[in-house]
Amino acid sequence: MNKLLLLGIALLLSAKLSAQINVKDSTVQVIGYWEKQETQSYTVSYEKIKVKSNDTLSRDLITYEVDIKILDSTQNSYTIEWFYKNYAIDTENALAQKLATISSDLSVIIKTDELGAFLEIINADDIKTHLEKVTKTLKEELKNIPNSEKLITNAMNIYTSKESIQANAIKDVMQFYQFHGVKYKLGEELEGLLETANNYGDKPFDTNVRFSLDEINEVDGNSIFRSNHIINSNQLTDATYNYLKNSGNFGDNFPQRDKFPSLTNITNTASRIHGETGWLIYSIETKEISAEASTNIEERIIEII
Repeated sequence: MNKLLLLGIALLLSAKLSAQINVKDSTVQVIGYWEKQETQSYTVSYEKIKVKSNDTLSRDLITYEVDIKILDSTQNSYTIEWFYKNYAIDTENALAQKLATISSDLSVIIKTDELGAFLEIINADDIKTHLEKVTKTLKEELKNIPNSEKLITNAMNIYTSKESIQANAIKDVMQFYQFHGVKYKLGEELEGLLETANNYGDKPFDTNVRFSLDEINEVDGNSIFRSNHIINSNQLTDATYNYLKNSGNFGDNFPQRDKFPSLTNITNTASRIHGETGWLIYSIETKEISAEASTNIEERIIEII
């Protein structure tokens, strides 16, 4: 091979490395360096736990696999497919068991920018059609379960638009790419205010966010990043109260607003990301939604196979 070409390749590789992990100034920028048709496979586990006064009331566990494929790579973006498969569900709730499989054999196509930061879903209409088909099948299969049709309809109402699908149907995707595109310095926190989708139909919730680089592993060429999201408690409580009150399911027994418990919603994420390529190695996200002595915990773990 031509020596000048070899030198050019070496310089390109060195530029990629310096763009991501810079040991001299303890900074890392998470950038996706992915080739067209490149693939990686991951296992995902998603656990939901309900706790009241330190007693566990219920526990549901879903595991599945996802194949990620780079469909196209341009100077300004990546087009990426997430294909969901091999679902396994551990729950005593028959309806929850069926609902958990709605994404089985589903292809989700997304676009990121040139750094790997998420931009949008490409095939939202296909996803909506898939979910509508699954919903129809579920209603027929579970018609003997009391109130199942209404419960299924309510569960699927949050997937009616491209925006709602992005906010609710691909939370693992958002977890996967949330650190991409930003330059971090070891030990320093980036703070800001973002918006979180409001599934009750009102304006989005204000959300305080913090991002940080916690560790640079020069030997293995990867780094650990953390994030913290705290939704505005007053906005969340108001929206929940108004939704429940207007549902008409509680009649005259519904409490006044000042007697309604305050809600908190806090999400913490830690991800280990490969330095040269920007592929995720391992990520754990824990969300806790609390009201008085009751807490709902959701934990999602993504791990490369």
